Amino acid sequence: MSVPLVVLLIVLGAIAGAMVCALVVWALQMRSRQARGSRDDESDSLTWGIVDTFATIDIPTVLVDAQMNVKAASEAALSLAMLGAGRVSAPELVSIVKEAFSSGEAVARDIELARGPFAETTIAVEVRAARMSNNLVLIFMADRSEYQRLEEVRRDFIANISHELKTPIGAISLLAEALIEASDDPEMVRKFSLKLGGEAERLAGITREIIELSRLQADDAITEFVAVDMNSVVAQAVDQHRIFAASKGIDIVAGKNGQVRVLADESRLVLAISNLVSNAVQYSPDGSRVGVGITHTEGQVEISVTDQGIGMTKEESERVFERFYRTDQARSRTTGGTGLGLSIVKHIVANHGGDIRVWTQPGSGSTFTIRLPEFLEAGEEQSVA
Repeated sequence: MSVPLVVLLIVLGAIAGAMVCALVVWALQMRSRQARGSRDDESDSLTWGIVDTFATIDIPTVLVDAQMNVKAASEAALSLAMLGAGRVSAPELVSIVKEAFSSGEAVARDIELARGPFAETTIAVEVRAARMSNNLVLIFMADRSEYQRLEEVRRDFIANISHELKTPIGAISLLAEALIEASDDPEMVRKFSLKLGGEAERLAGITREIIELSRLQADDAITEFVAVDMNSVVAQAVDQHRIFAASKGIDIVAGKNGQVRVLADESRLVLAISNLVSNAVQYSPDGSRVGVGITHTEGQVEISVTDQGIGMTKEESERVFERFYRTDQARSRTTGGTGLGLSIVKHIVANHGGDIRVWTQPGSGSTFTIRLPEFLEAGEEQSVA
């Protein structure tokens, strides 16, 4: 074989080997692309499956990618107004998502989030984030605002109880010591005994109202409702204060309105109106008038208690239903007020499916109005006052 022929064969073999190598590389690349495509299809399928699932989730849940784009979100998450233009926009959430991506581990954190892009108020949110894939993070959120509010109410309630009980208990202790020192003076013994009895009654009143308020806040506070005549309920509530009102020269005028009935726990409803009448008499000047009226229209019953007392400012009226809140501390101490009466009224009315509101103006008195659904027999037409 000649030398040129050998060289030709060697060149042809090299070319053939290069072509085989090229075919092998091309085949590997195609296989890799197909694998990536399969993973992308699987990822898309997973995302769309989660979108369908999220429609049934009633807690704030969000699926985001590494670019903070929202791939899926439950309605509860959308209602928190923290997702803007299909992206996670809150810096606190962005930080948590990035941490979940970088660490590859679940992240749990309590944060404060604005209620919306223009809101000044915030909500407390417990956030848990976990990476589902290289490009997806799942976020669960729990609104803790109500829990924090209840915890603050509990702390305030305990602090207020401690403060309110401390005053009569301290007074009883001092009066007991005074009685011992004045044991040889019958007149002073009588004087201190009367004051001691007053403080004891005040302490008992606070205890009763705390117990009543605790009962009203239970889920099953009122379980038995019967149809009651509102004219009778108002009459019972007013009669409890006739004597005290007469001692101040205050005239209680109670109107009647046909046969108006509501479904209620009668004793609790009497207590609610009685508390309103009691406040009206206590905060009204001598020789004035307190009015109690009943109206009903379109299936609603309204009971209004109006006084000619000192009235309240806007700030006071907004807080008047808070537990232990009193607009006139000095007068409340004199009359034995506990600051729980209106809070009890509010809870009783709420347990009857109604509401209570107040109109007031400093120096012009106040009007408290309870609104309740009217009870109508089957087939009975609504009457209009």
